[in-house]
Amino acid sequence: MSLTNSAKGLGTGIAALYRRYAEWLVSISWKRFILLSLVLLIVAGILSDLPPFTWDLVEPKLVKSKRARPSRDVDVTVDEQGVRIKPKREGSRAPDIVIDEHGVQIRRPGEEIIIDQHGVQRRSTPAQPKADDADAAAEAQRELAQDSSSLAQEIRREIVGAIGEMGERERTVRVRLGDYLPQLAFLFILLSAAIKIAHARTVKAEAQAAEAHHVAGEESLKRQLAEAKMAAMQAQVEPHFLFNTLASIDHLIETDPPRASQMQKNLIALLRASMPAMRDKAASLGRELEVVRPYLEILKVRMGERLQAQVSVPEGLSSADFPPMMLQSLVENAIKHGLEPKAEGGTLTVSAEVVHGKLAVTVADTGVGFGRAPTAGTGMGLQNIRERLKLIYGEAAELRIAENAPSGTRVSIVIPYKVPT
Repeated sequence: MSLTNSAKGLGTGIAALYRRYAEWLVSISWKRFILLSLVLLIVAGILSDLPPFTWDLVEPKLVKSKRARPSRDVDVTVDEQGVRIKPKREGSRAPDIVIDEHGVQIRRPGEEIIIDQHGVQRRSTPAQPKADDADAAAEAQRELAQDSSSLAQEIRREIVGAIGEMGERERTVRVRLGDYLPQLAFLFILLSAAIKIAHARTVKAEAQAAEAHHVAGEESLKRQLAEAKMAAMQAQVEPHFLFNTLASIDHLIETDPPRASQMQKNLIALLRASMPAMRDKAASLGRELEVVRPYLEILKVRMGERLQAQVSVPEGLSSADFPPMMLQSLVENAIKHGLEPKAEGGTLTVSAEVVHGKLAVTVADTGVGFGRAPTAGTGMGLQNIRERLKLIYGEAAELRIAENAPSGTRVSIVIPYKVPT
């Protein structure tokens, strides 16, 4: 088990090292890569002649010598083929002696002596000496007899000296492992170039994938924004909402004309504020409050004493940037799932403040509590708000949900505080 873990750890380390090296290769230009490659080749060439890549090794070697030592009448040669003794002077009566793997052969004019495994054989040449050469042959025989002793000693001395030179001598061998350094450096450069090209393609593909993901996120944001706008428009101008509002106005005209007039003005203000908010890509907190206020006034008329609404937002924050349609969604959820299910109703408060450089807009109600109403929804509205906040602000924004005291729910949207210049 420990061996497997060690192998996995080694593999992970090698992969991380490869990735870091590949990222560094991609980060440098080709001009710098070529310059560093030339420097590497130069350094490899210098190190190839220095220890420990090159050192001298002394080893014995058998040296075979071919040498003709000076002699008075003969030349003696000792080599791989054997020993050869030849006379120096033309016409000399000294014998020609050859010693090899076949035996000993002694040749001189008129006869040949062979000493081998069969014994000693003496052969005469076919040609017989002429009569007028008899005196010369006798003279040569006497000369050979006189010099036989000194010639034998000379031959022995020459043979022993030549053989003595066939011995072991020391030689210095230079071991050069550094000869492979330039080739290894060149292979390393080629491998690095291949990694640079391959990883550059990978980085480009990842960048394209990230860009595609970003575009898809933007498209998703646009889709969700369009859905939120449509949902808000449906909540504000859908037939039953308009019918109920107009019915309430008609009833109040007979019973309470001033209230009927005020409710009609709120409906007009709601429709007038909603249409530009649906068309604009950017919005401010003040623009969102222009939609929320008449919406709450209309619901106060319909719910009567069961709804107490309060908007507590400093005037200085009205110009702050705020995503469109989010505040109205929170107000609708608070009334629909918090206050309407409660028999006695309750209070709804909209507030805003700046804390540590961030704008926090809160919708608090004293209703039945989060997720406790019989009309509890699917939670898609809040989920859409979270996703829209993440797409717009990343990790800098958040949606907070907490219990309210003494009852109900507090939902806050926290985003970076920014005022358009």
